[in-house]
Amino acid sequence: MSAPYDLNDDSVVVVIGSGAGGGTLGTELALKGIDTVVLEAGGRHEIEDFSNDEWGMFGQISWLDMRTTSGNWRVARDFPDLPAWIVKAVGGSTVHWAGASLRFQEHEFKDLSVYGEVAGANLLDWPIALSDLEPYYDKAEDRMGVTRTHDIPGLPGNNNFKVMKAGADKLGYRRCSTGRMAINSRPRHDRAACQQIGFCFQGCKSAAKWSTLYAEIPKGEATGKLEVRAQAQVLRIEHDDTGTVTGVIYADAEGNQQRQKARIVCVAGNSIELPRLLLNSASSLFPDGLANSSGQVGKNYMRHMTGSVYAIFDRPVNMYRGTTMAGIIEDEAGYDPSRGFVGGYEMETLSLGLPFMAAFLDPGAWGREFTSAMEGYDRMAGMWLVGEDMPQESNAVALHPTERDQYGLPVPNVHFDDHPNDIAMRDHAYRQGAAIYDAVGAVRTFPTPPYPSTHNLGTNRMSERPRDGVVNRWGQAHDVANLFVSDGSQFTTGGAENPTLTIVALALRQADYIAEQMQSGVL
Repeated sequence: MSAPYDLNDDSVVVVIGSGAGGGTLGTELALKGIDTVVLEAGGRHEIEDFSNDEWGMFGQISWLDMRTTSGNWRVARDFPDLPAWIVKAVGGSTVHWAGASLRFQEHEFKDLSVYGEVAGANLLDWPIALSDLEPYYDKAEDRMGVTRTHDIPGLPGNNNFKVMKAGADKLGYRRCSTGRMAINSRPRHDRAACQQIGFCFQGCKSAAKWSTLYAEIPKGEATGKLEVRAQAQVLRIEHDDTGTVTGVIYADAEGNQQRQKARIVCVAGNSIELPRLLLNSASSLFPDGLANSSGQVGKNYMRHMTGSVYAIFDRPVNMYRGTTMAGIIEDEAGYDPSRGFVGGYEMETLSLGLPFMAAFLDPGAWGREFTSAMEGYDRMAGMWLVGEDMPQESNAVALHPTERDQYGLPVPNVHFDDHPNDIAMRDHAYRQGAAIYDAVGAVRTFPTPPYPSTHNLGTNRMSERPRDGVVNRWGQAHDVANLFVSDGSQFTTGGAENPTLTIVALALRQADYIAEQMQSGVL
């Protein structure tokens, strides 16, 4: 591990956040010989700290700082203090994620051109195309060990998958498999093969699932060019009179404020905390928030169209055995407006343990419907629905007018209203999910409304023109040349696919660009 960098060392690249974007970017910069400091708000929990205890691990690794919600989404009603289910720890949400690793489709980079104007939606084409990302997708898939790429076999299917596959076959779906997963199906890159332990959301005990915590960051630290500071929550980004970023102010483990100088700052703190940080970094030069001349910081928040379908059968399924996300149907992911909506969705097996199932099934609904579902848990199969939601300028992360955090800074309010396109897609997905289970003899099926968000996207989106977004095609702020956005908040639109693979690919691409700009002396 490298010796700590000095707080006054203004030659370092500071990366804020250590998840899929920040952990990958920080490691890749270090591998290129660039002095890098990663500041992570949460603690460092290694594999031996993981426990197959849903509530215990939820309390240990989740981002539970105060947030507020508004809007008509179910989350604001049932989980008003928990809009997002993400991680505050070294590795970020790559500790918690299920591992699904799907590439965006070509048309999903050009939504405005393909879908046309959608009333109420703030659609925009990405300033990049699939062809720009393809070499980085390939590199990411190799690095992450994505099954069904690079001659890596797929994972075996558990009972939850077998039920889904049988139903998919009966409905005529042709793209149903155990998926492309960043979970080793055989030993690879010094990591073990999946042991089908389950409890994937609580941290992978065998290190088979890719996470920046143990698959990336240690490689960066081994170069002597990467320092990761845990429990270092960044409060503000500073700049000089020319608007060039000069460093960050962060609170250390004892709550003391420190100033780390920087040559370049890359922010990968998720789509809620990142706009909050930029807005809290307002100054006389940037009165509406850092890098916010467009007024788009915090706007166009997306969280994917989600929902679940569960079914009870007359024989045991024991869906909790094996990987949490054990299979996927991709047939509905394409563009087919004849269904009554634009965009598409994936159907992915999902198993929640009893505590989380009870919490998310229908909060506060203790009674016959609820208890009979719980009594059928061992005979239950389940799937998660994830699709492209429409960006809306009014869906936004903003500073709360009165609520403050432990450092005296305004907390974020997350406002979200479902777009009619989102609702039409969800209703279609509920019907198709139920039909899959009914086709194989389900005794009862029930749709379950969305949980707290895990795919938080947008809020600092890429745009060709500065007035339309926050960053350019490299994730570089339009307003500030040495400030970069390195996580899912740079997504212009959300696509139907789980976002982690695209975040990693963008981080690898951004690392190449930053290294070139530094070498040429531009940055």
